[in-house]
Amino acid sequence: MRTFTFFQRLSRAFRDHGSNPKLVLLCTTVSGGGLLAYGEAVGASEAAVMEKKKVVVLGTGWAGTSFLKNLNNPRYEVHVVSPRNYFAFTPLLPSVTCGTVEARSIVEPVRNIFRKQKMDVQFSEAECLKIDAANRKVYCRSNINSNTNEKEEFVVDYDYLIIAVGANVNTFNTPGVTENCHFLKEVEDAQKIRRTVIDCFERASLPSVSEEEKKRILHFAIVGGGPTGVEFAASLHDFVTEDLVKIYPGIKDLVKITLLEAGDHILSMFDKRITAFAEEKFGRDGIDVKTGSMVVKVSEKEISTKEMKNGGAITTIPYGMAVWSTGIGTRPFIKDFMSQIGQTNRRAIATDEWLRVEATNNVYALGDCATINQRKVMEDIAAIFKKADKDNSGTLTVKEFQEVLDDICERYPQVELYLKSNQMHDLADLLKESIGDVEKESIELNIEELKSALSKVDSQMKFLPATAQVASQQGTYLAKCFNRMEECEKNPEGPIRFRGEGRHRFKPFRYKHLGQFAPLGGEQTAAQLPGDWVSIGHSSQWLWYSVYASKQVSWRTRALVVSDWTRRFIFGRDSSQI
Repeated sequence: MRTFTFFQRLSRAFRDHGSNPKLVLLCTTVSGGGLLAYGEAVGASEAAVMEKKKVVVLGTGWAGTSFLKNLNNPRYEVHVVSPRNYFAFTPLLPSVTCGTVEARSIVEPVRNIFRKQKMDVQFSEAECLKIDAANRKVYCRSNINSNTNEKEEFVVDYDYLIIAVGANVNTFNTPGVTENCHFLKEVEDAQKIRRTVIDCFERASLPSVSEEEKKRILHFAIVGGGPTGVEFAASLHDFVTEDLVKIYPGIKDLVKITLLEAGDHILSMFDKRITAFAEEKFGRDGIDVKTGSMVVKVSEKEISTKEMKNGGAITTIPYGMAVWSTGIGTRPFIKDFMSQIGQTNRRAIATDEWLRVEATNNVYALGDCATINQRKVMEDIAAIFKKADKDNSGTLTVKEFQEVLDDICERYPQVELYLKSNQMHDLADLLKESIGDVEKESIELNIEELKSALSKVDSQMKFLPATAQVASQQGTYLAKCFNRMEECEKNPEGPIRFRGEGRHRFKPFRYKHLGQFAPLGGEQTAAQLPGDWVSIGHSSQWLWYSVYASKQVSWRTRALVVSDWTRRFIFGRDSSQI
């Protein structure tokens, strides 16, 4: 009875003082005694209702998924819109084309990725049709047919918009490419290529097919000598020589693989040592590498190329399957959005160094659909000089320049690159080229002398490559900025605003290159790592295995990929059409 009376009093206390409840009770028996825990709760009248900001994320590729994985601020309500409900580990797509890895092993449902996040996250399987930046709206169309066989259209409002939709394949308006070539951008593309390869072997095995037609059917043409084209050519060669020749022995000598590249060399973005080794190895393997060959037309059975070195001679090549793996293009709704904000005649959305789309305040773009428009030092040289000249004397001393040098290097990364590449440390080193050796203590330079000293700095500016590594780092960076948005509003941590007052909220995005791989077949891979370190051979292949396994987004896909590799070592690649 006493216990019941106590709880009655407690209940009455909460009812009578609902706006300021103070007791939280835990009552139990410990060695015949009572234990009471007392705490203070804040009433609704004392707690400010937190209004959540709506963040809309377009895309579930490397940039979008990296952003979602690292965003953990509960002050955001997130709505993800993407035509695919999974993340695909695209560097392994060439392995999918030849059965080395199964398609399901490299995909992870996006709902699995963000279900553990401490935020409200909603996902819609739909494609973006239009962005209305003026009214902060995104117009979308569902990928799923309704009962009337029509796709539902809807509108999503946003406070912040993250555009991470990647890019289309760029055909350079070459006739016949879209109709006759395979692409290698999506999982569905890789599966289609795999089925077509087997189809070619099956058709060539029919008794009614002539010898000449068999040669055409078994001629595989790959357009583009970049990492994707080279890796696919190497994977296809391994698939043919290690697996298919065993089950199609009668036609093994008719198979031909040709790699077409408009430039002078394949893998031109790699170290010259890797380029030379790749071309030499492909020559030994029987892969026909045709450099200086620009594709000008693709018909149902023939590819026409223009020889860049031979006076523009046109050559016709019969083929059975063609894969186009060169260039990236802009999606239609991105072109429309760019025209809205005055960014016409561009390949990608221009952003500032904080990944914010230029001419907007609340729209960010990252990954292959965007490019960072790094400001030039010479554009801001007057503002830099004015900010550094604290005593308004009209000249700069070494001390004044050194006080702002860190901010200059952070705001304009090309300055740091220039100083490092020329082994310079301060203003005196910069001035040696323009005015010769001088004593640090006696240096006082005007704005024209500063312009002369920094005149070559902007030559160090480089555009970031359209790679998964760049997109992933951008997504992580932007998520960390959003996580600390309010904190950095109060305590900015970025460099000085040379053309304004105070500091920038965040440090600008800086890409850190971690190296790149180029699998060349035969269990050999070329690796170019930071510090100009190049490794080629079997040891690099095992490094490739370990890195690509560790970079999987979940333990599930990691286990599946490793098991696929193990299965291939034991049983060979799967040559079925399923």
